[in-house]
Amino acid sequence: MTLSEIAAVMDPIGRAAVEAARELALADAARKNAALVAAAEALSRRTGEVLAANLRDVRAGEAAGLSGALIDRLRLDDARVENMVASLVQIAALPDPIGTVIAEWERPNGLRIQRVRVPLGVIGIIYESRPNVTCDAGALCLKSGNAAILRGGSESRHSSGAIHSCLVDGLRAAGLPEACIQLVPTTDRAAVGYMLAGMGEWIDVIVPRGGRSLVARVQEEARVPVIGHLEGNCHVYVDRAADLGMARAIVKNAKLRRTGICGAAETLLVDEGCTATHLAPIVRDLLDAGCEVRGDTAVQAVDPRVRPATEDDWYTEYLDAVIAAKVVGGVDQAIAHIARYGSAHTESIVTEDARAAEKFLGRVDSAIVLHNASTQFADGGEFGMGAEIGISTDRFHARGPVGVEQLTSYKYVVRGRGQVRT
Repeated sequence: MTLSEIAAVMDPIGRAAVEAARELALADAARKNAALVAAAEALSRRTGEVLAANLRDVRAGEAAGLSGALIDRLRLDDARVENMVASLVQIAALPDPIGTVIAEWERPNGLRIQRVRVPLGVIGIIYESRPNVTCDAGALCLKSGNAAILRGGSESRHSSGAIHSCLVDGLRAAGLPEACIQLVPTTDRAAVGYMLAGMGEWIDVIVPRGGRSLVARVQEEARVPVIGHLEGNCHVYVDRAADLGMARAIVKNAKLRRTGICGAAETLLVDEGCTATHLAPIVRDLLDAGCEVRGDTAVQAVDPRVRPATEDDWYTEYLDAVIAAKVVGGVDQAIAHIARYGSAHTESIVTEDARAAEKFLGRVDSAIVLHNASTQFADGGEFGMGAEIGISTDRFHARGPVGVEQLTSYKYVVRGRGQVRT
């Protein structure tokens, strides 16, 4: 499509989103919650339709040679649809952040000042593969009073369309504008570029959710603020004071529960103080489960199946059944390794030593740090947020899972009694 053709498609979407956002910002919690519950009911009722649409996408993806990890991200089943339904209900049950007074105080001159939560406005979400993002992003934007413009990947277009239709059912049932949640109707990649650089008049924030190339492009080209993360190079550090059974379970889950998510562990660090007891069982668990292990000399020594790690491996987000593994000289070296090679996403320490745990939690500067838990808990739903629009590794506005509260800003409301400034 030419630029003028893309503009003819996208500009009306932007204008409609701004109008919808103005109405949505004034909608009370009851109307927004009614829309979410009605959308959940529609999605549950139309599960067969959604799965049929998803099957078309999966078959097309397989024919196009998508990797196993991408197919896993793309695939829906009854359980995953049920999770989306539950997420909509959970988001509806969350407190409404809009209008919440964050802080208030009175000045000596009698002015009363409040800091009050407000929506961001219109949020553009650009994502790949995962059709459930259509549901999560639309619902979180709705709950937080923001209009959403969703641009899903071409590989999930049928699935996203079916899910979006259920969200629109919910908006209609609650009497809210259908333009509160819009799905870009074209898969032309030029639409992405236009959202990034040509819709600053309408879009207030962009949220990318996908692979490194997508996120890098968004960060480079966007003319509006971006919330997101470039990579999820997550680490599990097994300390010398770790319980072996716990460590084995956490490492295996962190790497292999779902390899294609951003919270999957990509690097295993093992304290040299427990290599004699812990290293071989943990590494063999991974190898026996079909995971490729790329290790340093010490890790290679425990099993001939371990491949040599290169310097690049310590930086790599595999999003596949591959993990880099290294022996380090204690918690301080683990922290230093993460600081050098990590992406500030999610890191976990496994230990029964409270002092080592607190040092790790306090000194590792990542968006999420865990003690004795799998990195796969890096998820807004698991944090009690109902869902997430993504994980942010930024150090301003939003960090970690981006849920309802993180999709708001604030304004100052000042009440006086005729004061003038001298």
